Amino acid sequence: MENLTLAGRHIRLEPLAMAHVPALVAAASESRASYRYSVVPDSEAAMRAYVAAAAEARAAGEHLPFATVRQADGRVIGTTRFSDLAPWTWPDGSPHQREGRPDVAEIGHTWLAASAQRTGANTEAKWLMLRHAFETWEVHLVRLRTDRRNLRSRAAIERLGARFEGVRRADRPGVDGTVRDSAFYSITRGEWPAVRDRLAALVRD
Repeated sequence: MENLTLAGRHIRLEPLAMAHVPALVAAASESRASYRYSVVPDSEAAMRAYVAAAAEARAAGEHLPFATVRQADGRVIGTTRFSDLAPWTWPDGSPHQREGRPDVAEIGHTWLAASAQRTGANTEAKWLMLRHAFETWEVHLVRLRTDRRNLRSRAAIERLGARFEGVRRADRPGVDGTVRDSAFYSITRGEWPAVRDRLAALVRD
């Protein structure tokens, strides 16, 4: 899982590493107007700490972080990751028990440079990740969450075809120092074919 790379027509998701830090700092510095509710480091030191924490979570088997890279010129335009990779413990003898693959996963920690927003990069990244989760790992569910107040992020998640589950109150610290309520969305394995077809059409366009 550590060496997983997902490649599409326009972007490539490659394992996040310290080598990406300078390019990530440049991407995050274009404009910070859209990062009000997102964790996006604003200095090289903060970005190094961010990548180091992601590496620790990967080593623990909890997260799988990526650098988002533009295929045309190899420019790093942001980051995203699988998180909360959860294998279930099934009853003894269950044919559903699996090894080395999660039963459910979350997609999050996503941010893009200002110039890469509204370009289709996020849609293609989600397409690559959802396809891997459902068709390679064969997960039962993929969950997405965002700050309840982040209407732009919520609209992007809803455009994917994810179903709104509800708001979890006092879910985690907010970027602005408040106690954050999170809006939760999800896609089940049964819903994936319809979502897949919708995203495939968007990516082709």
